[in-house]
Amino acid sequence: MSSARLIFLTSLAMIAFGGNSLLCRVALKNSSIDAASFTTIRLISGAVILWLITRGGHGAVVGRGNWPSACALFAYAAGFSFAYTTLSAATGALLLFGAVQITMIGHGIRKGERLSRGEFLGLVVALGGLVGLLLPGLSAPPLSGSLMMLGSGVAWGIYSLRGRGTGDPARVTAGNFLRAVPLAAAVSVMTAGDATPDTAGFCYALLSGGVASGAGYALWYRVLPGLKVTSAGTVQLAVPVIAAVGGIIFLGENVTLRLVMASVAILGGIALLLLEHQRNPHE
Repeated sequence: MSSARLIFLTSLAMIAFGGNSLLCRVALKNSSIDAASFTTIRLISGAVILWLITRGGHGAVVGRGNWPSACALFAYAAGFSFAYTTLSAATGALLLFGAVQITMIGHGIRKGERLSRGEFLGLVVALGGLVGLLLPGLSAPPLSGSLMMLGSGVAWGIYSLRGRGTGDPARVTAGNFLRAVPLAAAVSVMTAGDATPDTAGFCYALLSGGVASGAGYALWYRVLPGLKVTSAGTVQLAVPVIAAVGGIIFLGENVTLRLVMASVAILGGIALLLLEHQRNPHE
């Protein structure tokens, strides 16, 4: 794959990831759909699109997903939706991204990976940014939504770690999406009294699952082999920025000074950690 094509497809994948935050937030803000219904529709449409994509592929057929990974995927998707009932697109994406990266970094440390001084500094700065964002104050995001989004990020980090080396990623993800559907449906049944069917919300959920999730993940897995591990981590720094810009343009959301400073700390700290790891690789 040429460099120009790699850059173009990677950019599309990042837009899709950022679009997930925007679609969920606009659905819950501008339509009457409830978070449980949004999650179920998103997972069903994502499963269908991924199944269609993998059915027509010619890659490895090893790996069909598993229930532990499906549970992590469900926890991510449900936490994501319920958190966005109170969070802005930018804040949600920043908390999600920070939690994902720190979870995966923490796993490496737990497995015995050592951090250089630069990497340790980057981790401390990123964690400090998260703490600063959540400290009580007039511009602090709602604590309940923030905790749900952090939990969603941890779940996605666990899901990502479990997916390493399990066969063709798109096929594994399709299998996990299929397994996560009944879990989401069960929550929808339990909260049926609060369900609020809505045509616009239904369409947003379809786009989130089928395009931003299903097609977006398939596209990401296609370009991933052409990226270094650290590059794959660094390029995702663009996702919260895309979500923030989209929130301002399409949702009229305000960006506070606290959010800007936290973003610089979290994204800058993680970028420093990844770049330091690239300069001083140690497995």
